[in-house]
Amino acid sequence: MHWYAAYTQPRMELWARTNLWERGFEVYLPRYQRTRRHARKVDQIACPLFPRYLFVRADAETQSLRAISSARGVVDIVRMGLQPATVGNDVIQGIRQREQGDGFIHLAGTTFEPGAAVQVMRGPMADLVGVFASRTDEERVVILLNLLGRQVKVRVKADELAPAP
Repeated sequence: MHWYAAYTQPRMELWARTNLWERGFEVYLPRYQRTRRHARKVDQIACPLFPRYLFVRADAETQSLRAISSARGVVDIVRMGLQPATVGNDVIQGIRQREQGDGFIHLAGTTFEPGAAVQVMRGPMADLVGVFASRTDEERVVILLNLLGRQVKVRVKADELAPAP
C-alpha cells in the first residue's frame, strides 16, 4: 500500500474525496479553518491545506490506479515522468500529527493581540514600529504603520515581526 497525491479540479477536493471513498480507496484531505469576511458577516470555513490536492492510499498490484484518475473531480495522479509519484507514510503521519481534536490543522499563529506594538525585523520595512491589526489566512499579518503622517495598513510576513522594544 502506498500513498499517492491526486490533483483535483478547482475547488472540487471534497467531491473528489467522496467519489474516491465510494470506489473503496482510503482518502486523506487535510484541512484548516480560515476566517471569511463577507457582507458584514464573519464566519469560519474549512479549506484544504493543499488546494487542488488530496492523498489516496492504494495498492498498485491489486487496485487500478486508473480508478483514481478517472474519479469525478480528479484530474490525474501526480507523476514523476510517467510513473505515479508516491508519498511517504512519514509525510502523511507528520501532517496528521498536526491535526487537533476537531480534525483541522491549526496553522502556526502569531501571539500578537490586536493593538500590540510590533517591530518589523526583516524586509523592506525593517526597523519600523507599528500596531498589530489582524492576521490574514495566509502566512501574513496586517499591521498599521505611521507613514507620511497617517496610519497605513501594510501586509507583512508573520515571521518578520517581533514585539516592539
